[in-house]
Amino acid sequence: MSSDRKNNIREMARQNGIVQPLLTDLYQITMAYAYWKSGKVNDTAVFDLFFRTNPFQGEFTIFAGLEECLKFLENFHYSDSDIEYLKQTLPATIEHEFYDYLKDLTCKDIKLSAIEEGSVVFPRVPLLRVEGPLIIAQLLETTLLTLVNFASLMATNAARYRMVAGKHVSLLEFGLRRAQGPDGGLSASKYAYVGGFDGTSNVLAGKMFNIPVKGTHAHSFVTSFSTLGDIHSGTLRHADTETQCDFLKMVLECRKRVSEILDVSPEEASDGELAALVSYAQAFPAGFLALVDTYDVKRSGLLNFCAVAIALNTCGYRAVGIRIDSGDLAYLSVLARETFNQVAKELDLPWFAKLTIVASNDINEETILSLHEQGHSIDCFGIGTHLVTCQRQPALGCVYKLVEINGQPRIKLSQDVGKVTIPGHKEAYRLFGADGHALIDLLQRSTEPAPEVGQKVLCRHPFQESKRAYVIPSKVEHLYKVYWNAGKICTFPKPLVEVRERVQTSLRTLRQDIKRNLNPTPYKVAVSDNLYNFIHDLWLQNAPIGELF
Repeated sequence: MSSDRKNNIREMARQNGIVQPLLTDLYQITMAYAYWKSGKVNDTAVFDLFFRTNPFQGEFTIFAGLEECLKFLENFHYSDSDIEYLKQTLPATIEHEFYDYLKDLTCKDIKLSAIEEGSVVFPRVPLLRVEGPLIIAQLLETTLLTLVNFASLMATNAARYRMVAGKHVSLLEFGLRRAQGPDGGLSASKYAYVGGFDGTSNVLAGKMFNIPVKGTHAHSFVTSFSTLGDIHSGTLRHADTETQCDFLKMVLECRKRVSEILDVSPEEASDGELAALVSYAQAFPAGFLALVDTYDVKRSGLLNFCAVAIALNTCGYRAVGIRIDSGDLAYLSVLARETFNQVAKELDLPWFAKLTIVASNDINEETILSLHEQGHSIDCFGIGTHLVTCQRQPALGCVYKLVEINGQPRIKLSQDVGKVTIPGHKEAYRLFGADGHALIDLLQRSTEPAPEVGQKVLCRHPFQESKRAYVIPSKVEHLYKVYWNAGKICTFPKPLVEVRERVQTSLRTLRQDIKRNLNPTPYKVAVSDNLYNFIHDLWLQNAPIGELF
């Protein structure tokens, strides 16, 4: 076995402990018994997992959660305690042999095909195609949905923040304390990183998923100091010479000098805040990033920070920057940048002008857009509540529908055309236009030949007869790969950092008008002429004929 395969297996081995067969809806198990009782043990089925509408009033979605789905399939097994619980919970009339059947059930006969994780995806195009015995395929439904729904929603939300912020601004996820429970917090940290965030404050997520962890200190650290007398020691070891510097004396001298440069009285600044910043700098001299809005950014926070940062420089260290967590973020960030520029010029410290400015405080997409319009000077946004809770849309709405049984296509009809399913075993292709951008996603029956580059393809709206167009693709991408077959993973998911890169690569294939924040252009999803006719023939066969009286 190759070392890469061994590493993949080790990485896949870590599964969330709550993701197990009983993490499902009761009706999946009652249906399984009814199937078993009806003699459907050997029936084979095809299920599609897809969504009907893009989230956040946008026109794209990022597919995520595939790796967790594969872990679930790999570890699917009812334990003895699971069987005992089901015996106590289900009606006493259920035959004992059914529990024996469940106990031996695994996913060895399941075949799972999927779009690559991190890809941009669209409504009606199946993200997963599950093939195999009807009963086990049915039992997978709820768990697969819960693994894909939030992951894809979260990755999409993060990708939207990344696009709004721009590629030159860093994004940090700060949402654990506001997340929907511990598991929601971990998932949010993981998929925020996938969607384009640069780091997280969540230490466990950093350990589990190898995500960069970032953080400074809270207001409570600052307010825990009252006077300069609270400083435990006034010294700091020099970075190069390792001699002890009289750090507090340096800081006080620097504060006096900076106050003259900024024309701010040191008497107006908080000594308790200064004591806190000195103490934090002594603890983290090479990573000093300070919160400056505890009292007053202009009269206290910036003055105290600059004094400590300059003294650190004298001791051989360079401060990182500041965080602003309240107030007028645009105005205060510009004020901070002007302050840093002024100090850099007066003291001939060019690096001081490039200090990082981090902003937090209930930030959402609209906040960032507004800050851009106001000409902010922020280098990094720390985003929590709106990101991890997906406040604009709390659920993606993925569904899992039976499309074939024993080789026979199945269709779900509805008076709401949007809920009519596209039947049968299908393939999906992405067709690219002459400009290199993705033009349309095409669903067709698996028995049809694949579209070819340079060959005219008739693409039709699945339910509106007049909506049709010819496409001559410059490139054709088959969207599905087989990830699970014959009881094992046959295509290993990529490491998280590569999935993250895939998101940005995939987004670049879309035209800008599809990705824009306001009134984006809908991306087209079509079916082949063959599949169109197949859908409507099956529809007529299954639709009841009414009577007029």
